[in-house]
Amino acid sequence: MTLADLKRGDRVRIYAIEAAEHSVQRLMVMGLVEGAELECLGASLGGDPLEFLVQGSALSLRRADARHFRVTSTPAGDPN
Repeated sequence: MTLADLKRGDRVRIYAIEAAEHSVQRLMVMGLVEGAELECLGASLGGDPLEFLVQGSALSLRRADARHFRVTSTPAGDPN
């Protein structure tokens, strides 16, 4: 599953990144790294971009970039 597959309210942790794209490397500098936890806040009316909550900040990603981040679900109440 990737960030592009998420629905509003899904909480996940990044476990792998396909970092060959320069745009993905810039996103990693912004906090999208292995182990980071995110919550999907939703998508625009057309479905692109997607919006995520990352370390207390909202971040919008194009669906094409979101496909480079592999994630696993985390329980809603899990603080870690």
